[in-house]
Amino acid sequence: MAAASRQSAIRFIVALGTISLFADVTYEGARSINGPFLGMLGASAAIIGIVSGAGELAGYLLRLFSGIAADRTRAYWALTIAGYIVNLLAVPFMALAGHWGVAAALIIAERAGKAIRTPARDVMLSQASKIVGRGWGFGLHEFMDQLGAFLGPLLVALVLAQTHHYPRAYAVLAIPAGLALASLFTAIKFYPDPSRFEEPKAGGLAPDGLPRAFWIYMAAAGLLAAGFVDFPLIAFHFSKTSLATPAEIPVFYSAAMGVEAITALVFGKLFDRIGMPVLILGVLFSAASGPLVFFGSFYAALGGMALWGAGMGAQQSLLRAKIAELVPAERRGAAYGIFNTAYGILWFAGSSAIGILYGRSLDSAVIFAMATQLAAVPLLLIVRRRPA
Repeated sequence: MAAASRQSAIRFIVALGTISLFADVTYEGARSINGPFLGMLGASAAIIGIVSGAGELAGYLLRLFSGIAADRTRAYWALTIAGYIVNLLAVPFMALAGHWGVAAALIIAERAGKAIRTPARDVMLSQASKIVGRGWGFGLHEFMDQLGAFLGPLLVALVLAQTHHYPRAYAVLAIPAGLALASLFTAIKFYPDPSRFEEPKAGGLAPDGLPRAFWIYMAAAGLLAAGFVDFPLIAFHFSKTSLATPAEIPVFYSAAMGVEAITALVFGKLFDRIGMPVLILGVLFSAASGPLVFFGSFYAALGGMALWGAGMGAQQSLLRAKIAELVPAERRGAAYGIFNTAYGILWFAGSSAIGILYGRSLDSAVIFAMATQLAAVPLLLIVRRRPA
Protein backbone atom coordinates (compact mmCIF):
# COMPACT_ATOMS: atom_id res chain seq x y z
CA MET A 1 0.00 0.00 0.00
CA ALA A 2 2.87 2.40 0.91
CA ALA A 3 4.62 1.68 -2.39
CA ALA A 4 1.42 2.31 -4.31
CA SER A 5 0.82 5.57 -2.42
CA ARG A 6 4.36 6.72 -3.21
CA GLN A 7 3.91 5.90 -6.90
CA SER A 8 0.58 7.71 -6.97
CA ALA A 9 2.13 10.74 -5.27
CA ILE A 10 4.99 10.84 -7.78
CA ARG A 11 2.53 10.60 -10.69
CA PHE A 12 0.53 13.48 -9.23
CA ILE A 13 3.65 15.62 -8.81
CA VAL A 14 4.59 14.85 -12.43
CA ALA A 15 1.05 15.83 -13.52
CA LEU A 16 1.41 19.18 -11.75
CA GLY A 17 4.88 19.48 -13.24
CA THR A 18 3.53 18.94 -16.75
CA ILE A 19 1.04 21.78 -16.30
CA SER A 20 3.82 24.00 -14.98
CA LEU A 21 6.12 23.01 -17.84
CA PHE A 22 3.73 24.28 -20.52
CA ALA A 23 2.77 27.30 -18.40
CA ASP A 24 6.41 28.26 -17.98
CA VAL A 25 7.06 27.94 -21.69
CA THR A 26 4.32 30.56 -22.01
CA TYR A 27 5.07 33.17 -19.38
CA GLU A 28 8.82 32.67 -18.95
CA GLY A 29 9.15 32.93 -22.71
CA ALA A 30 7.37 36.25 -22.40
CA ARG A 31 9.41 37.39 -19.39
CA SER A 32 12.62 36.82 -21.34
CA ILE A 33 11.69 39.72 -23.65
CA ASN A 34 9.43 41.88 -21.46
CA GLY A 35 12.30 44.20 -20.54
CA PRO A 36 13.50 44.96 -24.09
CA PHE A 37 9.87 45.13 -25.31
CA LEU A 38 8.98 47.72 -22.67
CA GLY A 39 12.14 49.62 -23.62
CA MET A 40 11.16 49.52 -27.29
CA LEU A 41 7.77 50.98 -26.33
CA GLY A 42 9.48 53.89 -24.56
CA ALA A 43 9.87 52.74 -20.94
CA SER A 44 12.98 53.79 -18.96
CA ALA A 45 15.12 51.56 -16.70
CA ALA A 46 13.31 52.92 -13.63
CA ILE A 47 9.90 52.19 -15.18
CA ILE A 48 10.99 48.66 -16.10
CA GLY A 49 12.19 48.04 -12.56
CA ILE A 50 8.99 49.44 -11.08
CA VAL A 51 6.74 47.50 -13.48
CA SER A 52 8.62 44.28 -12.73
CA GLY A 53 8.32 44.92 -9.02
CA ALA A 54 4.67 45.94 -9.28
CA GLY A 55 3.87 42.73 -11.12
CA GLU A 56 5.50 40.70 -8.38
CA LEU A 57 3.80 42.85 -5.73
CA ALA A 58 0.35 42.23 -7.20
CA GLY A 59 1.21 38.59 -7.66
CA TYR A 60 2.28 38.11 -4.07
CA LEU A 61 -0.27 40.36 -2.32
CA LEU A 62 -3.12 38.39 -3.85
CA ARG A 63 -1.62 35.18 -2.51
CA LEU A 64 -2.57 36.23 1.01
CA PHE A 65 -6.26 36.14 0.08
CA SER A 66 -6.07 33.12 -2.21
CA GLY A 67 -4.08 31.23 0.43
CA ILE A 68 -6.65 31.93 3.13
CA ALA A 69 -9.41 31.03 0.66
CA ALA A 70 -7.66 27.74 -0.05
CA ASP A 71 -7.63 26.86 3.67
CA ARG A 72 -11.24 27.84 4.24
CA THR A 73 -12.83 26.35 1.12
CA ARG A 74 -10.43 23.49 0.28
CA ALA A 75 -11.38 24.37 -3.34
CA TYR A 76 -7.82 23.81 -4.49
CA TRP A 77 -8.62 22.91 -8.07
CA ALA A 78 -11.13 25.75 -8.57
CA LEU A 79 -8.59 28.36 -7.47
CA THR A 80 -5.93 26.71 -9.61
CA ILE A 81 -8.15 26.79 -12.72
CA ALA A 82 -9.10 30.46 -12.27
CA GLY A 83 -5.50 31.47 -11.76
CA TYR A 84 -4.12 29.60 -14.74
CA ILE A 85 -6.72 31.08 -17.09
CA VAL A 86 -5.76 34.67 -16.17
CA ASN A 87 -2.05 33.83 -15.95
CA LEU A 88 -1.85 32.22 -19.37
CA LEU A 89 -4.22 34.34 -21.46
CA ALA A 90 -2.47 37.61 -20.56
CA VAL A 91 0.66 36.57 -22.47
CA PRO A 92 -0.68 36.27 -26.06
CA PHE A 93 -2.51 39.60 -25.60
CA MET A 94 0.92 41.25 -25.26
CA ALA A 95 1.08 40.96 -29.04
CA LEU A 96 -1.59 43.67 -29.22
CA ALA A 97 0.12 46.12 -26.85
CA GLY A 98 1.08 49.35 -28.63
CA HIS A 99 2.05 51.35 -25.53
CA TRP A 100 4.24 50.46 -22.57
CA GLY A 101 1.32 51.19 -20.21
CA VAL A 102 -0.82 48.49 -21.86
CA ALA A 103 2.07 46.02 -21.78
CA ALA A 104 2.69 46.86 -18.11
CA ALA A 105 -0.98 46.17 -17.27
CA LEU A 106 -0.80 42.76 -18.98
CA ILE A 107 2.45 41.91 -17.19
CA ILE A 108 0.77 42.70 -13.86
CA ALA A 109 -2.33 40.70 -14.85
CA GLU A 110 -0.18 37.69 -15.70
CA ARG A 111 1.45 37.86 -12.26
CA ALA A 112 -1.96 38.29 -10.59
CA GLY A 113 -3.24 35.13 -12.26
CA LYS A 114 -0.24 33.24 -10.94
CA ALA A 115 -1.05 34.57 -7.47
CA ILE A 116 -4.58 33.20 -7.54
CA ARG A 117 -3.49 29.63 -8.27
CA THR A 118 -0.11 29.30 -6.53
CA PRO A 119 -1.07 28.79 -2.83
CA ALA A 120 -3.70 26.17 -3.69
CA ARG A 121 -1.29 24.43 -6.08
CA ASP A 122 1.49 24.48 -3.48
CA VAL A 123 -0.77 23.00 -0.79
CA MET A 124 -1.60 20.09 -3.11
CA LEU A 125 2.09 19.72 -3.93
CA SER A 126 3.06 19.76 -0.25
CA GLN A 127 0.50 17.04 0.49
CA ALA A 128 1.95 14.75 -2.15
CA SER A 129 5.55 15.57 -1.17
CA LYS A 130 4.81 14.36 2.38
CA ILE A 131 5.15 10.83 0.99
CA VAL A 132 8.16 11.25 -1.29
CA GLY A 133 10.18 13.82 0.72
CA ARG A 134 9.62 17.58 0.83
CA GLY A 135 12.80 18.57 -0.96
CA TRP A 136 12.49 15.87 -3.61
CA GLY A 137 8.80 16.56 -4.26
CA PHE A 138 9.22 20.31 -4.63
CA GLY A 139 12.52 19.83 -6.45
CA LEU A 140 10.99 17.44 -9.00
CA HIS A 141 8.15 19.87 -9.64
CA GLU A 142 10.58 22.79 -9.94
CA PHE A 143 12.71 20.76 -12.37
CA MET A 144 9.76 20.29 -14.71
CA ASP A 145 8.67 23.87 -14.13
CA GLN A 146 12.08 25.18 -15.13
CA LEU A 147 12.36 22.82 -18.06
CA GLY A 148 9.48 24.84 -19.47
CA ALA A 149 11.27 28.04 -18.47
CA PHE A 150 14.30 26.77 -20.41
CA LEU A 151 12.31 25.94 -23.55
CA GLY A 152 10.14 29.07 -23.56
CA PRO A 153 12.93 31.62 -24.10
CA LEU A 154 14.46 29.37 -26.78
CA LEU A 155 11.14 29.35 -28.62
CA VAL A 156 10.98 33.13 -28.35
CA ALA A 157 14.61 33.47 -29.50
CA LEU A 158 13.86 31.33 -32.55
CA VAL A 159 10.84 33.46 -33.49
CA LEU A 160 12.79 36.69 -32.99
CA ALA A 161 15.73 35.41 -35.04
CA GLN A 162 13.39 34.69 -37.94
CA THR A 163 10.98 37.62 -37.70
CA HIS A 164 12.67 40.34 -35.56
CA HIS A 165 9.13 41.06 -34.36
CA TYR A 166 8.24 41.03 -30.66
CA PRO A 167 4.43 40.80 -31.13
CA ARG A 168 4.87 37.67 -33.27
CA ALA A 169 6.85 36.01 -30.45
CA TYR A 170 4.09 36.76 -27.92
CA ALA A 171 1.43 35.40 -30.29
CA VAL A 172 3.24 32.09 -30.76
CA LEU A 173 3.13 31.57 -26.98
CA ALA A 174 -0.64 30.97 -27.27
CA ILE A 175 0.23 27.37 -28.28
CA PRO A 176 1.89 26.26 -25.02
CA ALA A 177 -0.77 28.21 -23.10
CA GLY A 178 -3.43 25.97 -24.66
CA LEU A 179 -1.40 22.83 -23.88
CA ALA A 180 -1.07 23.91 -20.24
CA LEU A 181 -4.84 24.28 -19.87
CA ALA A 182 -5.41 20.90 -21.53
CA SER A 183 -2.93 19.29 -19.10
CA LEU A 184 -4.68 21.00 -16.17
CA PHE A 185 -8.09 19.53 -16.94
CA THR A 186 -6.54 16.10 -17.56
CA ALA A 187 -4.90 16.19 -14.11
CA ILE A 188 -8.19 17.13 -12.47
CA LYS A 189 -9.87 14.13 -14.11
CA PHE A 190 -7.35 11.65 -12.66
CA TYR A 191 -6.71 13.37 -9.29
CA PRO A 192 -9.95 15.05 -8.17
CA ASP A 193 -8.98 14.94 -4.45
CA PRO A 194 -5.23 15.36 -3.81
CA SER A 195 -5.83 15.91 -0.06
CA ARG A 196 -5.84 12.13 0.38
CA PHE A 197 -2.04 12.21 0.29
CA GLU A 198 -1.97 14.06 3.64
CA GLU A 199 -5.21 14.39 5.53
CA PRO A 200 -5.32 17.66 7.58
CA LYS A 201 -5.93 17.55 11.31
CA ALA A 202 -9.26 18.70 12.71
CA GLY A 203 -9.57 22.37 13.61
CA GLY A 204 -9.29 25.72 11.89
CA LEU A 205 -6.55 28.32 11.60
CA ALA A 206 -5.74 29.75 15.02
CA PRO A 207 -4.52 33.36 15.16
CA ASP A 208 -1.32 32.23 16.88
CA GLY A 209 -1.15 28.97 14.98
CA LEU A 210 2.00 29.73 12.98
CA PRO A 211 5.27 28.94 14.75
CA ARG A 212 7.84 31.63 15.59
CA ALA A 213 10.37 29.96 13.30
CA PHE A 214 8.02 30.62 10.40
CA TRP A 215 8.09 34.38 11.01
CA ILE A 216 11.88 34.44 11.23
CA TYR A 217 12.04 32.39 8.07
CA MET A 218 9.65 34.80 6.35
CA ALA A 219 11.93 37.73 7.23
CA ALA A 220 14.90 35.91 5.70
CA ALA A 221 12.98 35.19 2.52
CA GLY A 222 11.92 38.84 2.33
CA LEU A 223 15.56 39.93 2.32
CA LEU A 224 16.27 37.44 -0.46
CA ALA A 225 13.38 38.86 -2.46
CA ALA A 226 14.50 42.46 -1.94
CA GLY A 227 18.00 41.71 -3.18
CA PHE A 228 17.12 39.48 -6.12
CA VAL A 229 17.61 41.24 -9.47
CA ASP A 230 14.69 40.51 -11.78
CA PHE A 231 15.57 39.46 -15.32
CA PRO A 232 13.79 42.30 -17.19
CA LEU A 233 16.35 44.74 -15.74
CA ILE A 234 19.21 42.38 -16.61
CA ALA A 235 17.85 42.05 -20.15
CA PHE A 236 17.54 45.84 -20.38
CA HIS A 237 21.20 46.11 -19.32
CA PHE A 238 22.29 43.59 -21.95
CA SER A 239 20.34 45.50 -24.60
CA LYS A 240 21.54 48.94 -23.48
CA THR A 241 25.21 47.95 -23.40
CA SER A 242 24.93 45.84 -26.60
CA LEU A 243 26.38 42.91 -24.66
CA ALA A 244 23.93 40.63 -26.48
CA THR A 245 21.67 40.90 -29.52
CA PRO A 246 17.86 40.84 -29.14
CA ALA A 247 17.84 37.17 -30.21
CA GLU A 248 20.69 36.26 -27.81
CA ILE A 249 19.07 37.77 -24.71
CA PRO A 250 16.37 35.05 -24.45
CA VAL A 251 19.15 32.45 -24.86
CA PHE A 252 20.88 33.89 -21.77
CA TYR A 253 17.62 33.51 -19.88
CA SER A 254 17.08 30.02 -21.24
CA ALA A 255 20.55 28.96 -20.08
CA ALA A 256 19.76 30.28 -16.59
CA MET A 257 16.47 28.38 -16.55
CA GLY A 258 18.25 25.17 -17.59
CA VAL A 259 20.68 25.58 -14.69
CA GLU A 260 17.76 26.37 -12.39
CA ALA A 261 15.98 23.15 -13.40
CA ILE A 262 19.00 20.97 -12.68
CA THR A 263 19.78 22.82 -9.44
CA ALA A 264 16.21 22.41 -8.18
CA LEU A 265 16.34 18.65 -8.73
CA VAL A 266 19.79 18.12 -7.18
CA PHE A 267 19.36 20.59 -4.33
CA GLY A 268 15.91 19.20 -3.57
CA LYS A 269 17.38 15.76 -2.97
CA LEU A 270 20.22 17.22 -0.89
CA PHE A 271 17.75 19.28 1.15
CA ASP A 272 16.06 16.11 2.40
CA ARG A 273 19.48 14.90 3.63
CA ILE A 274 21.27 17.96 5.03
CA GLY A 275 18.62 20.70 5.14
CA MET A 276 19.26 24.44 5.40
CA PRO A 277 22.94 24.57 4.24
CA VAL A 278 21.74 23.75 0.73
CA LEU A 279 19.47 26.81 0.68
CA ILE A 280 22.27 28.99 2.04
CA LEU A 281 24.53 27.78 -0.76
CA GLY A 282 21.87 28.91 -3.22
CA VAL A 283 21.85 32.36 -1.59
CA LEU A 284 25.63 32.62 -2.06
CA PHE A 285 25.28 31.67 -5.74
CA SER A 286 22.62 34.33 -6.25
CA ALA A 287 24.63 37.06 -4.50
CA ALA A 288 27.74 36.24 -6.55
CA SER A 289 25.86 36.55 -9.85
CA GLY A 290 25.42 40.35 -9.74
CA PRO A 291 29.00 41.49 -10.43
CA LEU A 292 29.39 39.02 -13.29
CA VAL A 293 26.09 39.92 -14.92
CA PHE A 294 26.51 43.70 -14.74
CA PHE A 295 30.29 44.13 -15.00
CA GLY A 296 31.42 41.11 -16.96
CA SER A 297 32.09 40.47 -20.63
CA PHE A 298 29.85 38.25 -22.75
CA TYR A 299 31.07 34.96 -21.27
CA ALA A 300 31.42 36.31 -17.74
CA ALA A 301 27.82 37.52 -17.95
CA LEU A 302 26.79 34.09 -19.19
CA GLY A 303 28.50 32.55 -16.15
CA GLY A 304 26.73 35.10 -13.97
CA MET A 305 23.41 34.02 -15.44
CA ALA A 306 24.28 30.40 -14.59
CA LEU A 307 24.85 31.42 -10.95
CA TRP A 308 21.64 33.50 -11.07
CA GLY A 309 19.74 30.41 -12.26
CA ALA A 310 21.35 28.18 -9.63
CA GLY A 311 20.41 30.62 -6.88
CA MET A 312 16.85 30.86 -8.15
CA GLY A 313 16.58 27.07 -8.44
CA ALA A 314 17.54 26.62 -4.81
CA GLN A 315 15.28 29.40 -3.57
CA GLN A 316 12.18 28.68 -5.67
CA SER A 317 11.99 25.03 -4.67
CA LEU A 318 13.47 24.93 -1.16
CA LEU A 319 11.77 28.02 0.25
CA ARG A 320 8.39 26.36 -0.35
CA ALA A 321 9.61 22.97 0.85
CA LYS A 322 10.76 24.37 4.20
CA ILE A 323 7.36 25.95 4.84
CA ALA A 324 5.80 22.50 4.47
CA GLU A 325 8.12 21.37 7.28
CA LEU A 326 7.39 24.35 9.53
CA VAL A 327 3.58 24.50 9.20
CA PRO A 328 0.92 21.76 9.54
CA ALA A 329 -1.27 20.95 6.54
CA GLU A 330 -4.47 22.56 7.82
CA ARG A 331 -2.71 25.95 8.18
CA ARG A 332 -0.47 25.71 5.15
CA GLY A 333 -2.58 27.61 2.60
CA ALA A 334 -2.66 30.70 4.83
CA ALA A 335 1.04 30.25 5.62
CA TYR A 336 1.91 30.21 1.93
CA GLY A 337 -0.31 33.25 1.39
CA ILE A 338 1.19 35.26 4.27
CA PHE A 339 4.72 34.23 3.33
CA ASN A 340 4.27 35.17 -0.31
CA THR A 341 2.64 38.50 0.51
CA ALA A 342 5.65 39.61 2.56
CA TYR A 343 7.93 38.18 -0.13
CA GLY A 344 6.16 40.16 -2.83
CA ILE A 345 6.13 43.45 -0.94
CA LEU A 346 9.87 43.27 -0.40
CA TRP A 347 10.42 42.07 -3.98
CA PHE A 348 8.60 45.18 -5.20
CA ALA A 349 10.56 47.46 -2.87
CA GLY A 350 13.87 45.86 -3.78
CA SER A 351 13.19 45.68 -7.51
CA SER A 352 12.14 49.33 -7.58
CA ALA A 353 15.19 50.37 -5.55
CA ILE A 354 17.56 48.41 -7.79
CA GLY A 355 15.97 49.91 -10.92
CA ILE A 356 16.29 53.45 -9.54
CA LEU A 357 19.87 52.85 -8.35
CA TYR A 358 20.75 51.41 -11.75
CA GLY A 359 19.78 54.69 -13.39
CA ARG A 360 22.07 56.62 -11.00
CA SER A 361 24.94 54.27 -10.14
CA LEU A 362 25.41 50.72 -11.35
CA ASP A 363 27.89 50.05 -8.53
CA SER A 364 25.29 51.02 -5.91
CA ALA A 365 22.65 48.78 -7.50
CA VAL A 366 24.94 45.74 -7.42
CA ILE A 367 26.15 46.40 -3.86
CA PHE A 368 22.57 46.81 -2.64
CA ALA A 369 21.51 43.52 -4.24
CA MET A 370 24.44 41.55 -2.82
CA ALA A 371 24.28 42.99 0.71
CA THR A 372 20.53 42.49 1.04
CA GLN A 373 20.67 38.84 0.02
CA LEU A 374 23.64 38.04 2.26
CA ALA A 375 21.82 39.62 5.22
CA ALA A 376 19.35 36.72 5.05
CA VAL A 377 21.98 34.09 5.89
CA PRO A 378 22.09 34.71 9.69
CA LEU A 379 18.30 34.43 9.89
CA LEU A 380 18.34 31.16 7.96
CA LEU A 381 20.92 29.84 10.43
CA ILE A 382 18.61 30.76 13.32
CA VAL A 383 15.73 28.85 11.71
CA ARG A 384 18.04 25.89 11.14
CA ARG A 385 18.73 25.64 14.88
CA ARG A 386 15.04 25.75 15.78
CA PRO A 387 12.99 22.52 15.76
CA ALA A 388 10.53 22.14 12.87
